[in-house]
Amino acid sequence: MTIRRTFRRAALGAVAAVATAVALTACAGTAASSGDDNPYGLITPGQIRVASLGDSKPYTFTDEKGEFTGFDVELFRDVASRIGVDDVVFTGQDFSGLLAAVSNGQFDVGVAAIGITAEREKTVDFSDGYLAGYLTVMASPSAGIADVDDLDGKRLGVVQGTLQEAYAVKNFTDTDLVRFPDNNAAISSVNSGAIDAHFLDYEAAKEYAEQYGLVNAIDIPSFDAPAGFAIAKDKGEFKDALNEALRAAMEDGTWKTLYQKWFPGSPMPEQYLPSSEQTSSPSPSPTN
Repeated sequence: MTIRRTFRRAALGAVAAVATAVALTACAGTAASSGDDNPYGLITPGQIRVASLGDSKPYTFTDEKGEFTGFDVELFRDVASRIGVDDVVFTGQDFSGLLAAVSNGQFDVGVAAIGITAEREKTVDFSDGYLAGYLTVMASPSAGIADVDDLDGKRLGVVQGTLQEAYAVKNFTDTDLVRFPDNNAAISSVNSGAIDAHFLDYEAAKEYAEQYGLVNAIDIPSFDAPAGFAIAKDKGEFKDALNEALRAAMEDGTWKTLYQKWFPGSPMPEQYLPSSEQTSSPSPSPTN
């Protein structure tokens, strides 16, 4: 009986010791995740989890090996390295749920040429803008459209819910806007003569121009909604660090080199070039 009683006491003591150790380990883990070794409040210290898109070439997409690449991907990896994080894990998401996934803590950041808009800022914060891509009015060469004034009274296609629609509503007030579910439907209407032109992203317009013999009648920098990195609203230190690194990447020419690689021949917004290369008055600054 004495041996059994002693063994039972020892066993209970061992269980208590294990429980205490587990509790202390959990507390230490919590402290580590929010302490000096994780100043940016990352989900996993030393690693940035990125929500992105796998089919948005040339911004973000997966190559033949299934690895993420593209302008946004390479730029963010460079920025992350500048803040001391080289372990960056990209995961493909549906765009419709991407910002919510960042907001609720599933990811540290969203990177997918995400236009900064007031509506989206209700869900997440954004870094400074890093890509004021161009918007394009695409038309037949015989349409007689060469500048914004030529759109007055014309039927202009837009894809519903896009930045192009919002821009057109605000700026093309004398133009008859015709809404479509996607670019393919709108371009078909241009070809059939049902509408005079279509308003879309510059990079997407390149492919349609080659395929259908259409022209980029008007190119407009989309400074109203530049792309930014999406960040949860409680990550101010992380946001500040990304902004500082982003500015450095622009000033030392890294941004320019990547832009020339991924957007050959495309107009280049001066506001993201090194200050020594800006030859005119600064374009409107991106705002958060």
